[in-house]
Amino acid sequence: MKIKLICVGKTTSNYLIEGENEYLKRLKHFSSVEKIEIPELKNAKKMSESEIKKQEGELILKKVDSSDYLILLDENGTEYNSVHFSRFLQKRMNSGVKTISFVIGGAYGFSEDVYNKSQSKISLSKMTFSHQMVRVFFLEQVYRGFSILKGMPYHHE
Repeated sequence: MKIKLICVGKTTSNYLIEGENEYLKRLKHFSSVEKIEIPELKNAKKMSESEIKKQEGELILKKVDSSDYLILLDENGTEYNSVHFSRFLQKRMNSGVKTISFVIGGAYGFSEDVYNKSQSKISLSKMTFSHQMVRVFFLEQVYRGFSILKGMPYHHE
């Protein structure tokens, strides 16, 4: 199974870039992983929130293939603990999903078109984190999920 992580905007802090790269490197042992950064919109300050979501949504959907299983990281999504998230990944693999596209949206969330195309929503927490930090947190959880499935000693209960 291939994993795509689609993100709006670019990670700018070196320590977060290092964290992302560390988990992307670790994940290569389990799955093909591709991180796709969608550039922030030019002139966004002159646009309404709905126009920003619409334009970002169009750019996001261009990166998603019709056969992808699309999952949004969304504050209103399902919360999982790490073991349940690993089971969620296993179910997708068992069902024959070839590619899961996880999407971290922009500051205003997702357009209705992106919500309508998605098959699932996941929330990492009730707390709010910067979009750049979420990338590291989420990549670590994907790595943790695969390590649980493989019976590695990374996760402790």
